[in-house]
Amino acid sequence: MKGGCVLMKTYKTSEVAQIIGIHPNTVRLYEEWGFIPKPERQENGYRVFTDLHILQIGLARAAFQIEFVQGGLRKKIVEMVKISAKGDFDGAMILTKEYLQQLGRERDNAEEAIQIVTEILSGAEEGNMVSMRRKEASQHLGVSMDALRNWEMNGLLTVKRKKNGYRVYTDGDIRRLKIIRSLRRANYSLEAILRLLQQIAENPHADVKAVLNTPKETDEIISVCDRQIVSLQEAEKNAYKILDMLQEMKNRFS
Repeated sequence: MKGGCVLMKTYKTSEVAQIIGIHPNTVRLYEEWGFIPKPERQENGYRVFTDLHILQIGLARAAFQIEFVQGGLRKKIVEMVKISAKGDFDGAMILTKEYLQQLGRERDNAEEAIQIVTEILSGAEEGNMVSMRRKEASQHLGVSMDALRNWEMNGLLTVKRKKNGYRVYTDGDIRRLKIIRSLRRANYSLEAILRLLQQIAENPHADVKAVLNTPKETDEIISVCDRQIVSLQEAEKNAYKILDMLQEMKNRFS
């Protein structure tokens, strides 16, 4: 206590990095990107950080702990961190609540896609035999021809050709494409969908939700979309943690 004021503890860049467990360059990058408030500088040019900076870095690290690219989720969480860095904790909490609502919608979409796939698998085969060209299949399914090409190139579908070289989509192809379409609209990865289709080929009664959201340990690359529902649930828990952090920062520094 000096002159009736409580002196706020200050830290050097290296001390902040040690406390958080990151490289000093990361602290500087967070400043450059606007993820933390601009620190004051001493006469010698050294940055001076406070407990607010340490809490803000912790907030940023929590915010980016689970990465999403779909539905503008990443953009929303980046905006939240930057607003918090400017000291607008109320605004940051509003954005976090919007982020939570968006996560809920994405989770509902993922669950709905699984339900649609389950219904497709349990339903009867198409009543009439179909034979569609790619353009007709595209129009029938409401997806682009480029999407159909992409799904074929990635091994999700093998379409037979006529003698003249034209692809012909059958009942089974359309049924398979409906499954792919539903899951892609819910942001499941191509890897997760391929894994499901392979499992269904071996076991038509496979648990769709379990297969989609449980990649094999031997898979070389496991993306967020390979654990879609699980990752969304984790992100929701993380968002509530962020709200608590923002409330603490507001209470201490507003």
